[in-house]
Amino acid sequence: MPPYRRMGSLPRKRHIAHRHEPGYRNEGIYYEEVVTTAGFGRAYSIVYHLRPPTRVRRVEPAGRWNLEFAEEPMLRHHHLKSGAMKSSGDAVTGRVPLMVNADVSIARCRPAQPQAELYRNAAADEVLFVHKGRGTLTSMFGVLPFKPYDYIVIPHCTTYRLDFDADIQPDLLVVEAANSVMIPPRYLNPDGQLRLGAPYSERDLHGPSETITIDREEEVSVLIKDGSRLTRYVLAQHPFDGVGWDGFVYPFTFNADDFEPITGTIHQPPPVQQTFEAEGFVICTFAPRMLDTHPEAIKVPYAHSNVQADEVLYYVRGQFGSRRGVEEGSFTLHPHGIPHGPHPGTIVASRSMTHTDELAVMIDTMRPLRLTRQASDMDDANYPYSWLE
Repeated sequence: MPPYRRMGSLPRKRHIAHRHEPGYRNEGIYYEEVVTTAGFGRAYSIVYHLRPPTRVRRVEPAGRWNLEFAEEPMLRHHHLKSGAMKSSGDAVTGRVPLMVNADVSIARCRPAQPQAELYRNAAADEVLFVHKGRGTLTSMFGVLPFKPYDYIVIPHCTTYRLDFDADIQPDLLVVEAANSVMIPPRYLNPDGQLRLGAPYSERDLHGPSETITIDREEEVSVLIKDGSRLTRYVLAQHPFDGVGWDGFVYPFTFNADDFEPITGTIHQPPPVQQTFEAEGFVICTFAPRMLDTHPEAIKVPYAHSNVQADEVLYYVRGQFGSRRGVEEGSFTLHPHGIPHGPHPGTIVASRSMTHTDELAVMIDTMRPLRLTRQASDMDDANYPYSWLE
């Protein structure tokens, strides 16, 4: 989790009356909401509202988030060309799922319209990687600015709205985690602080920049996603009516260009690029970095058999030294059971290189991923043969 943070108005202790001026509200207090993870066993935050957050006027079914899986009669490598995907929907309805298992869902989104209604994922943490665009994420925790190459980490059950600046077409990679997205434990010292030598520090993690208190008694709809089920809750007031909060659970950003690569005299394995983890998968950042300095070093990744993992790379920016034919917005999926490695000619081409300018997001999953119908439509059927000279 990100570091402890506090904003706005708080009482001296937890679970005591947080009073305001007489006559302002019926009961004379702000209403406490405790947001917990792992039951009551892990990180939590406490938010204070103008009105009870439980006031619901209507609950309505809102359909289902249907996944159509592709027929996959064989095990093979895939190259999904999502760079030409058309804009559609908004930051929620425009999401196009591509690869899914029980632990993680990977989607792309190019919103064409502003977000139509507030949204809450009741069954997943979300990580939105901002390939293009800038704007703000607003929630009961306040206003969180974001910019290109930010990871936006959004905990379970955070009601939010994404607003984009109008000058850039938004382009998102969307990762849904069935369990909490965490800072890798090996990056933390026993006191919970990011270690010296970790590839980022607390200064690189950015929480909401300001509180927001919307004092409106009006019906506000929230679209709630719970697995594949969609529900519309119509609240009696605007849910962004917090006056203050503190804790360890809140949305935050981390920019991929703030990742500090760990390099060596010879090629380092992908775990040195790990950025976040959740049960069943990890997220890594392949950031611009110096290449290996040993005079005989092979400066592109060695051939690798994924014995117990599926490997997804999303290509963001720059020249990708070990791979031919990929472009911005490409995915490669190298599944368990068969080797992959540098394309022919890339080893020789890398010998004189001293650094790489590539930026990519890697997602390694412990369980096999299934492709959706939309992913199949983007797939290059000739990619498995691209290692032939």
